[in-house]
Amino acid sequence: MNKPSSKRKKTTSAASSDGTAPDNLTKEEIPQEENPATATINVTAVEVPELTEEEQRDRLHLERRVERAFFEAGKALAELRDRRLYRSTHKTFEEYCRERFGHSRRQSYLLMDAAVVFDNLVEICDQIDHSRGASSTHDKA
Repeated sequence: MNKPSSKRKKTTSAASSDGTAPDNLTKEEIPQEENPATATINVTAVEVPELTEEEQRDRLHLERRVERAFFEAGKALAELRDRRLYRSTHKTFEEYCRERFGHSRRQSYLLMDAAVVFDNLVEICDQIDHSRGASSTHDKA
C-alpha cells in the first residue's frame, strides 16, 4: 500500500529553532535543498588549555580522595553488615541501607565489592613490588 505523497517540503536551513520560517522570509523565499537528509553544520572549535602542574596535582589529589571515599564506604558497609550493627533499628541490612543512606541493595553491595577488589589490587601490587625488589637485590648478589 503506497502512502500519499506529501506536498509539504522540508527545510533544513533559514528556519527558526521551532521549525517555522523567520518573520522576514515568505514560504517561497526559503531556500530548498536538493536532498533534505543532508545538511551543513558549522561548528566553532574551542581551544581547551592543558592543565598546569598545580592543576594536575590537584586533580590527582581529588581523584585519590574519591577512590578513598568509595573504599572507606565499602569497608564500613561490610563491617556494619558483618557485625549486624543495624539490628537494633532494622530487620535487614538492605532495609537499613535504603533508609539510612538512600542506597539500593545493589549500590551498597557494589561499594562493598569495589572495596574488596581495591584491597586485592593493592595486595597484588605489593606482591609484585616485593618480588621485583627481591629479584633485583638477588641479581646483584
